[in-house]
Amino acid sequence: MWARLSKIGVLCGLLAVVCYGQRDDFFSTWRPNSETRGIHFVGSKSCVECHAKEAKQLQTPMAQALEVAPDCRIVTAAGKLTFRNGPYTYNLSRQGAAINYTISDGKGSITEPILYCFGQGHVGQTFVFRHNDMLYETRVSYFDKLHNLDFTIGHRTTVPASLEDALGRAIAGDEPQQCFGCHTTGAVQGTELKLDRLTPGVSCEACHGPGEKHLIAMKAKKLDEPEIFNPGGLGGHELSQSFCGTCHTSFEQAMLLPGQSGINNIRFQPYRMFNSRGHNTNDPRISCLACHDPHEHLQKDAAFYDQKCLACHLTTGKEAKTERRSAPACPVSTKQCASCHMPKVELNGMHANFTDHWIRIVKSGEPVPR
Repeated sequence: MWARLSKIGVLCGLLAVVCYGQRDDFFSTWRPNSETRGIHFVGSKSCVECHAKEAKQLQTPMAQALEVAPDCRIVTAAGKLTFRNGPYTYNLSRQGAAINYTISDGKGSITEPILYCFGQGHVGQTFVFRHNDMLYETRVSYFDKLHNLDFTIGHRTTVPASLEDALGRAIAGDEPQQCFGCHTTGAVQGTELKLDRLTPGVSCEACHGPGEKHLIAMKAKKLDEPEIFNPGGLGGHELSQSFCGTCHTSFEQAMLLPGQSGINNIRFQPYRMFNSRGHNTNDPRISCLACHDPHEHLQKDAAFYDQKCLACHLTTGKEAKTERRSAPACPVSTKQCASCHMPKVELNGMHANFTDHWIRIVKSGEPVPR
């Protein structure tokens, strides 16, 4: 899906920490798992009363990482989306609360109702439906730059052999758990997919775990035993690779993916950061949270990130090094750092530019590092 196309873990797999306060080697062996051990999800409305500032996260794209079909705003706004591949025509259209996905070869057709819309739509949106009692990913996706459909990334662009072949790709094995685990809250419990219990999007309990015990502890004024997990307390490397990397693809995960070298892994921010010379440390100033507050909208102005860089880098060659700030000064500028050292790269087929998190001195004409 949009966050990752690989078989990776889900955020709710942190409950061993939530329930028992023990880390041990939990993050080194983190796998797809959201065992709640009988603890219930309470919903983000229960969080807002005490965490009004953090609750702004509920308005971010991450909180809208999945929509159920009746709420899919892109198809609602478009009314109808069409794509053609050889003799095959693809149509997505709103019919009341339903979204119908129809593929026709001019002689026959197959229509299935869309169930879930993956992705907030800033880059694009992929659709999931059920066919022959299996979940399928549509062969075509919506791309914001095109305001229309094109091939879903990773799908074959050749002319299909049949209507069945034209439908898309069956989501088999444990992939549904991984997809829904990274795009919803509460959809995966243990190793089971519980689609009837999902909350669309990544909300509070996706990162902090189910809040039932936390509510009980707070009502009992047990402030020193909050019974909730705070990923902000993790070290920089542990946070970026083992936690955020669960859905945004860590170094270890990217190494297992075929055909994902070079520009193809430009979307895997934790992996790219891991490969950045001098930036693969456990320093919290070089973690995902150093630059990105998950409770806020993404900052798109490159100037916002300058002070993040200058937290480690000197401003001039004459400035004295300190224990906290000893990284060399840039000889060119102290402004717009990210625009030079983290360039935006367009990924073929995605119709969008992605910020390359492989921090480096970019040289004109050189290939994207892999």
